[in-house]
Amino acid sequence: MSNKSILQKDNNFKHLSHLGWTSYFQKNFENIDNNSLVPARVTGVRKRYFFINDGKEELLATPAGKLQQESSSTYPVVGDWVMVRQTAIEGILPRKNTLTRGAAGMRGRKSGEYREQTIAANLDTVFIVTGLDQDFNLRRIERYLTLVYNCGLTPVIILTKADLHQDPEHFVNEAETIAFGVPVHLISAFNDTGLSDLTPYLVHGRTCVMVGSSGTGKSTLINRLCGETVQATGEVSAHVGKGTHTTTSRDLIMMPQGGMIIDNPGIREISFWEIDQGVESTFPEIEALGAECRFSDCTHTHEPGCRVLKAVQDGELTEARLENYLKMKQELEYISARKNKSADRVEKERWKGVSKKIKAINKKKSF
Repeated sequence: MSNKSILQKDNNFKHLSHLGWTSYFQKNFENIDNNSLVPARVTGVRKRYFFINDGKEELLATPAGKLQQESSSTYPVVGDWVMVRQTAIEGILPRKNTLTRGAAGMRGRKSGEYREQTIAANLDTVFIVTGLDQDFNLRRIERYLTLVYNCGLTPVIILTKADLHQDPEHFVNEAETIAFGVPVHLISAFNDTGLSDLTPYLVHGRTCVMVGSSGTGKSTLINRLCGETVQATGEVSAHVGKGTHTTTSRDLIMMPQGGMIIDNPGIREISFWEIDQGVESTFPEIEALGAECRFSDCTHTHEPGCRVLKAVQDGELTEARLENYLKMKQELEYISARKNKSADRVEKERWKGVSKKIKAINKKKSF
């Protein structure tokens, strides 16, 4: 590579630092032997095009033909760093990390190929947003924590709509009992309670992503942090006491504090894809108790000398928390087995499903 090309790349890096460009991406980009490509970050994903930012302006871009043939794991998502020629995305740079889940409809499926959905890439913090209305659910928070830990990411819990309660602190205490060492912030976008507590996460070049159910106030919170309306919001339903679903796309939003937040549509189904130490990190006390069981392969369901069951009996551990632990442990074991199946087995199941559909169609025609 010529000195002129290196200088040009270095100049690009200076313009990209506020978008999260680091030495990790710089090193990977310098290994590309193509001087016609420039780096940009994906700031928005739509059905047939992308919004990208090259450090100077936001542009519309389309994926190159070859990229459209790639698998979902290499197709651009919001937060990706991509290689661009004019307004065509030619490829993506290696990701620092991803927030990935099982595709919608995968949870509980007993047949067919198990597919992934990458929500966002190159993240520093994951905000798990829960409203202090009918949305507050400790078991759901445990699933989100497991999802985040499985992806090797850092969770932060945000409890919104604090203004709905005279004494909302007990919700913080409840969340802290199941989220060991995870920061829990009590927020009200209505009267700005706790907003300043989020400032340390929004420093120059840092990227956060919000996950949570629809109507928890994610977009409203972003608007309050920005000091202006940048995301559409819906009215609170008088019937169910929750906000309406308004966010339908994923967008990376530049915050006045210096960082970035990725708004995300509400998640109805928390399905797992990555399989790491998520359960162990979410339930450290159960793992510690399990080490004291009489049998090393104790399932914590019926065995004599089970320290975990004794903890439930003595009130050290709630039965609901243990049930959720066992449920997710079993779920992740099943997913691991599904993902490790041979391609032939997956294909056989796929055609078995097609055959069933054909039979169902022929049966309808016969009536």
